[in-house]
Amino acid sequence: MIPRRAPAATPGHVRETRGLGAISGPPVEMDALPAIPRDADGPVFRAPWEAQAFAMAVTLHERGHFTWKEWATRLADEIAAARAAGEHDDGSRYYYYWLAALEKLVAEKRLIKADELAARKDEWDRAARETPHGQPIELPGRG
Repeated sequence: MIPRRAPAATPGHVRETRGLGAISGPPVEMDALPAIPRDADGPVFRAPWEAQAFAMAVTLHERGHFTWKEWATRLADEIAAARAAGEHDDGSRYYYYWLAALEKLVAEKRLIKADELAARKDEWDRAARETPHGQPIELPGRG
């Protein structure tokens, strides 16, 4: 099950991600991120893919692929570009910006080749369109 809440960020401690596994490492500076959807208890997710995108960014940061400041800057740039294009965000598009920033940073850092990233996006898009509502999305040959 994908968590509704993000893991707590306690320095030097393992954080349980409620279904995504335990994450350890340096603290994640959540306050450095602009406009993250949250309630009184912290960040929240509206859909499983949002929690997965969140976990990927945190894990890549913890593995040293980029600094949290680098990540926050990239995300802020993505949000600013959307606003400059006239997009009004009520918080519902936040993780779309998150995912776009993650894709660009992963490509920039050459953690995946651009053509591989494009192919994977196409696979997911096709699988999502072909999957009945309420069913888990599975990539062919991977489920």
